[in-house]
Amino acid sequence: MQASLNTESQSSAVAYGFHCAINDKDFAAAVVRVTEALKTEGFGILTEIDVQATMKAKLGIEGRPYRILGACNPPLAHRALEAEPDIGLLLPCNVVVREMADDSLVVGFMDPVAVLQMTSNPEVAKVAHEVHERLQRVKALLTAPVTTAN
Repeated sequence: MQASLNTESQSSAVAYGFHCAINDKDFAAAVVRVTEALKTEGFGILTEIDVQATMKAKLGIEGRPYRILGACNPPLAHRALEAEPDIGLLLPCNVVVREMADDSLVVGFMDPVAVLQMTSNPEVAKVAHEVHERLQRVKALLTAPVTTAN
């Protein structure tokens, strides 16, 4: 029996992130839409990891589509790095797009406030809160009802 990558757990609350379900049906198109939504808040994608393909290639494990996007807002990252040079160990902000067992799609966002509490630097905390607000706006954009012109 071949092992499988378990991406089935629902988007339950976790201390280090927040999630939203999206109505997209096509996984690749959803990744593009998430990337574009991140751009509206000044984030670019530094890294993109195709977990499904990596697990298949390295371990022979079949899994559902699962993509990790390493999102970075350069001005905010610069502020954090200036305040605490080793903060790069906790960057970039990971955003996950994954398919659930029912074929629905979920987007997960690293919560920078939770993660960056590992430091007591007040400037890093300010940056973390600003990043959190921006990622919440991205989440709202992704879950907003789609309107069509008549």
